[in-house]
Amino acid sequence: MTTYEFFRWVTFPIMPTHLVTVRNDIKRLLKLSSKKPSVLDVGGRKSPYTIHLPMDVTLLDVPQESGTRETLNLGFTEDILSTIQKKRSNIKNLVIQDMTKSNLPDESYDAVVCIEVIEHVEEDDVFVKNISKVINTNGWAYFTTPNGDYIKNEGPNKNPDHVRHYTRADLKALLEKYFTNVDVHYAVKTGKYRVQGLKSFSVSRPWSTLKSIVSNIINRFQSKGVEDTAKETAHLIAIAYK
Repeated sequence: MTTYEFFRWVTFPIMPTHLVTVRNDIKRLLKLSSKKPSVLDVGGRKSPYTIHLPMDVTLLDVPQESGTRETLNLGFTEDILSTIQKKRSNIKNLVIQDMTKSNLPDESYDAVVCIEVIEHVEEDDVFVKNISKVINTNGWAYFTTPNGDYIKNEGPNKNPDHVRHYTRADLKALLEKYFTNVDVHYAVKTGKYRVQGLKSFSVSRPWSTLKSIVSNIINRFQSKGVEDTAKETAHLIAIAYK
């Protein structure tokens, strides 16, 4: 375990609800495998969700370009790749590629993780099709994305890098085109505790940090049992089995 991984491991319990939920879901999915699985983390440039989990991870992301991606610090650069390899012990490969133009071999991974990425993709049908192709038979894909049944990407607060926000029905219909069994549900209660919990921790702001930690714990309890609650939930989570 690297120093970075140890720090992440120690602080996971006080992190935002979305991060904890995703990590726990992935841990449960890993138990379906009789061996250490190979997992493609699409858009996982700085993904904390798979840190030090028992899997061989290949990180895939688009090259960072000028414009919106650079401004929002999205995508891969050679410097970022080098830094990640030093921090993460389960990173086996790094791929700079657009998944909509993927040339990865068919059935080359046991699973795919795609966290808060699909809403950025213009050609989402091709994107999902290519993800399905690289997964072995009986493998799975795990997606999260903003809850379009409640959070609309429009108006003055529109995220310029989001192409769309999916409704539960729309996301399920898209995934069912390429996967045999799909579950889509809501996750993470919205509100002041979620917002406060998303604020970064800092030793120079101990009171703010403490409020964020407490807010995350409260939001964790608020978010229990919201899987079928469209209103006031922040995310959709989809698990698709091939």
